[in-house]
Amino acid sequence: MSNLHGAAVEDDEPELLRDQFKQLLRYRAVIGTGIGIGLLGGVWFGLSNADTYVATSQVVLRAPVNDPFNPSISQDKTLNVGSERQTALSSSVAQGAAKKLGWTGTIGKLQKDLQVTNPPQSQVLQFSYTADSPQAAADRANAMTEAYLELREKQWTAIRAKMLDGLQIQLNEAALKHDKQVKLVDRMPAGTARDEEYGTKTNLANRMIELEGRVSALKALDMAAGTVIRTATAPGYSDGPSLTMSLGLGALVGVALGLLAAWVRLVFDPAPRSAGDVARAVRAPVLGTLPRGATETLLACEHSDARVAEEFRSVAFRLAYDQRFADRRRLLVVAPRGSSEAAAAVATNLAASFAETGKDVLLIEADLRTPALAGRLSAGATEAPRWSAPAETDDTGWPGRRRLSVDAGESGSFGLVPGERVRNVARALTSPRTSRLIAEADSPNATVVVLAPPVLAYADALALVDRVDGVLIVCDPRSVHRTDLQRIRELIGGAGGTVLGAVMFTPAGRRAAKAAAQRAKKTGQSAQTAAPAQSSAVAPAPQGRRGGRGRSARPQQPEAQDEFEPENGPDPRVWGGENSDTVTLRSLRAEDFHTGDR
Repeated sequence: MSNLHGAAVEDDEPELLRDQFKQLLRYRAVIGTGIGIGLLGGVWFGLSNADTYVATSQVVLRAPVNDPFNPSISQDKTLNVGSERQTALSSSVAQGAAKKLGWTGTIGKLQKDLQVTNPPQSQVLQFSYTADSPQAAADRANAMTEAYLELREKQWTAIRAKMLDGLQIQLNEAALKHDKQVKLVDRMPAGTARDEEYGTKTNLANRMIELEGRVSALKALDMAAGTVIRTATAPGYSDGPSLTMSLGLGALVGVALGLLAAWVRLVFDPAPRSAGDVARAVRAPVLGTLPRGATETLLACEHSDARVAEEFRSVAFRLAYDQRFADRRRLLVVAPRGSSEAAAAVATNLAASFAETGKDVLLIEADLRTPALAGRLSAGATEAPRWSAPAETDDTGWPGRRRLSVDAGESGSFGLVPGERVRNVARALTSPRTSRLIAEADSPNATVVVLAPPVLAYADALALVDRVDGVLIVCDPRSVHRTDLQRIRELIGGAGGTVLGAVMFTPAGRRAAKAAAQRAKKTGQSAQTAAPAQSSAVAPAPQGRRGGRGRSARPQQPEAQDEFEPENGPDPRVWGGENSDTVTLRSLRAEDFHTGDR
């Protein structure tokens, strides 16, 4: 499998982008909230602008000149359009418009709906007024235009009046001097002195003529500040967008807002939201993604969804082709933190999948703190597989002499070493008996699957890492953090182990979990009802083809023999003879891990 998948995950930018976009779609609530906000904003914008009308008028600006047809006079150098626009928006224009309209409100309210613009490369001012009725918009736009023109004409006229006053004073002074000079010249006799005074009189006369010409020119000026080229009329339709367009724009803005919020949520989300994130965190491939609720039942053959069994077979197939696992076939199954329910389901189903291929499989429950597998099994006396007979050990501690044979239906059977509570967990996990038990995978065609407690909760799994060939991490990507997966990889690598891959699962919903609990309760009641009959009935034995696919009957056990109860501790009977245990595994639900005596 290392050749097919590789331990290192290669970065593919298009694949990462697609993966990130898929992760964004997981935040449907955030995206839906953004779309809802956008739609509400669109409705508000559409309703608030439904009765909005805009009327427009235009004015060509001009400066007072003597000859408007003189090409040497440039209007753009005479006028500053920016200053004229600010004048049009001033309160003086608004006050003049208010007088024309008979406005009784505040000047600011009349002024705030006016917009004055200047088209590029032109001497045109465009007055646009927004109102809630067509006629009001037209009237106010025209009133603003007229008020602006009147104000500018008044300003130009005031400037001309000041200039005329100044010229008139100069003209009067020149006329007075001219009269005095005339009298002086008339009294003087002919000669050089009289000629000089006569020249002065002539200069004063020319000065008077010049001033009179300037006065005449100023009085002849047209003081109009501009010409109206477009009169505002009542618009026939609303200027605001329709409600449909507002909803469409609001939806687009909402989608953008929702995706942005989902992206921010994704950036700060510590949980891996895809197989790529998990693979990058553990630096190993994701061997399988289980359907929703696949871990609620201990064996896939008892699950209603056929995809569950196929997914477990796929995981087992990928493991079988991993060279690191295929050499000695020892697998440690762990969860990051929390409970081991999902890891127990994965370990059990992998054991069944390996048994289905004809392997001699032994499942070791190394969870000595909260052992649960044996406490949920229905026992019957059958012959155990020959290959799973334990070595000679004493009856103290774990693992003891008790070993069960699990009937996995059509997949066959596999051995189970159930976990037991011990005083010193670390000593039991590192004992020579545990090492010899795991070493059974050295036998030809044998496979050992070890189930350990969560890695980040206890150090039990790390004590077993050096005796297995690889570790399989079982995690729910919605409840585990990327830092947790990275820490697990570092701990396993520091202990000398290798992460072969990860299996992702999704817990079932509340309804599915409730239904599973009801089915488990019914199954338990049926098992209790059938228990007295099974004690005297003929029990099937896993014989015939290797892996336990074939079955045959065996002699009936004596009725006086006591049936083994897993809760009562290790079975006192000796394994390996005709008095041995076989176990038929029933449906094990998530809720069962929290009930009953451990």
